[in-house]
Amino acid sequence: MRFKARPSPELREVVFHKEMLEGLFCMAKENHPREIILLLRGRVSNASAYVDELVLPLGTTFGLGFSGFLPHNLPLDPSIIGTLHSHPSGSLKPSIQDLHNVFGLVMVILAYPYNLSSTSAYDKSGKPLRVRITE
Repeated sequence: MRFKARPSPELREVVFHKEMLEGLFCMAKENHPREIILLLRGRVSNASAYVDELVLPLGTTFGLGFSGFLPHNLPLDPSIIGTLHSHPSGSLKPSIQDLHNVFGLVMVILAYPYNLSSTSAYDKSGKPLRVRITE
């Protein structure tokens, strides 16, 4: 018996609660110039990926010019919808390495100086997504 993979939804945006995103900006600033990385736990509805929680995996490394975690340490969790990491360089574009290591459906980048205008999101193929904030 063969199982077909469920097709990925066509996403248009990633949605964060305002306080969550402000906390992420603070975390990125506190760790600057080291990169941070977190997993995004949430849900997909229509064309929106809603971020409900953040996960800091066991063994996560924040480094100068890199960040990472060991995916084999993670439990099977279908609520993980993607990752968020920082770019202390200020670049909003994903690197080739970022695109080759997408985990989940979305990738969010917080670039220096870590505010809404220096935040970008992409689907797993690298297509830009809108970042929307809710109160």
